[in-house]
Order: sequence, then structure tokens, then C-alpha cells
Amino acid sequence: MKYGLLNYIENQKYFNVGDNIQSLAAKQFLPKVDKYIDRESLASYDGDQVKLIMNGWFIHNTTNWVPSDKIIPLFVSFHMNNTAAPSMLSDKGIAYLKKYEPIGCRDEFTVKILNEKGIEAYFTGCLTLTLDSYKVDDSERGEDVYIVDPLYNYPSKQRLFYNSKVTIKNLLNGKALQLRKKQKHLEKIISKDILETAKYIDQEPLNNITDQEKFKMAEDLLKSYARAKLVITSRIHCALPCLAMGTPVIYINGFDSFVDSCRFDGILELFNRIDINSQTGAYNANFPLEGKIDANTMVENLGLHHKLAEPLKERCKKFIAE
Repeated sequence: MKYGLLNYIENQKYFNVGDNIQSLAAKQFLPKVDKYIDRESLASYDGDQVKLIMNGWFIHNTTNWVPSDKIIPLFVSFHMNNTAAPSMLSDKGIAYLKKYEPIGCRDEFTVKILNEKGIEAYFTGCLTLTLDSYKVDDSERGEDVYIVDPLYNYPSKQRLFYNSKVTIKNLLNGKALQLRKKQKHLEKIISKDILETAKYIDQEPLNNITDQEKFKMAEDLLKSYARAKLVITSRIHCALPCLAMGTPVIYINGFDSFVDSCRFDGILELFNRIDINSQTGAYNANFPLEGKIDANTMVENLGLHHKLAEPLKERCKKFIAE
């Protein structure tokens, strides 16, 4: 049997290294990788028959769904975004998913929309919760605090001035005037010292490197997070691996659109979390926090992910062994 691994060939200015991190989570269960298969071209795959772990976010190119019959899929940690669901859940799409049910879903939202179409589905959580293979001994943990894409849904130069057309639109609608909002809201919850000394990571950088380099970047980030004193992030594919690796992590949740929030149903409960009102900056934490996050802030991960990670490992191992 041959084994495939998802990769992500998108003609966009930026890429999300969180996708590659999810593929690394799948890769650890494979005896080898015989073929990289583009998530957006699953229907057109015409190579050798392969087993493929189908985890992650699906999809941009809904015209290329359903996958080729040369792909033997395992559906775990599968997220169907609400923007793609109407096209993916055509009669053909429903019949395809029913063929491989039960479908293991990354979030409760996906479970719900599949169940509504008569597809047997269950909640697995995210496969990145199994990345404890990157965990290091606590003696190797340093003093670095990482701030990874905090409140990245807020207005930013990257998003507001993407091209001339978008720039004009955001100047006219007033969004360009909100550029300072993210910094103001972060200053309410993170001390000046941490904001000035932390290491900042962008998990959605320019799409100007090779596929191999993207996977190398994902691996290097995991190794860095594994040795961190603390990680503060709004990226679930930073926070979830941190849980797996035992790295203290605080998740900053400032999302207010359903396109974003539907991804989190069943996942947010796993984190030490600060919820921020994106309009007012008012916030509350689900863990003891006196004042702002500073050099003395100590958090212990909740440990709730273990009940999801272990069944995921067993399901993937069984799929490969079958």
C-alpha cells in the first residue's frame, strides 16, 4: 500500500503554516510518504491508490470535491467550513461521506451539519493534539515567551492594504482608521515588558517559498514552541500543539464572525483562554489572572486534551495497519 499526505498549493499571496502543522500531525502515523496530494485538487488525483488521512480545513475549491476513488480516506479531525458546506453537501457529496462514515470531525459544528444530512459523524478534536512526539524535557525549556498572531482577525496593514482596490475600499469604509485597535486591546491584557521582549511569530507569511520549505518552517516552529516558557496566541494550530507538547499556552479569543467561530466549537474549552470583545476591548479570563500577563504569570494547561488525543492516535494507527 502507498501512503499520501495532504499539501496545500494555493495561488494566494500568503499561506497558513497551520495547514502544514496539521499535515505533520498526520505524517507521524505514516510508514512513509509516497505522494503529496493537494487538498484543493483531490478530485483530479489520478496516481496510485493511496491511503490518506483527511484532517484539517476543507476546502476553498469546492468544484474539486469529491475526492478521487483512488484515495482511501480516513476522516478524522475533519472541518467543513460553513462557507463550503452548501457545495460540499450536494447529493454527490453526501453519498461520498456516507460511504466512509462515521466521519471524525475536528469541531462540533461539523458534526452537526453532517448529522443534519443523515451522515454519521462524531467529535474527535484536532489531530495536532497528538504532536507530543515533539515534546522535550522541562529541563530544555527556556525563558522565551512567544506571541503568535494575536487577534489576527483585527484590521492589519496586511489585510487592509492587500492591493489598490482593497486599500481604497478600506479607506472609504473607515476600517483603515482601526489599525491601532489591536495594539490597544493587547495592551489591556499583556504587560509592556512582555510586549517589548517577546518573540513574535507570523503563521501566515508571504507565499514565496517552496512546499518543502513550508514543511520545514512548520517543523521548526513546533520545535521552538516545545521549548517556550509561555505561548500567547490566537492561532488554534499553535495553541493545540502546545497542549500536546506541554508548553504553557494562553489562547486569545477575539473572533466575532461565524466563519471563524464555527471552527472552534468544542475546541476552545481545552484552553486557558482570554475572551475579548472585539468592539470594546472588554475581556475576561477563564483562569486566575491578576492584572496583566507578565513575567510572573504562570499557567498550567488544563489537560483536557488527553481524552481526545489518545483515541485519535489509536484510530490513525488502526487505519494504517488495516
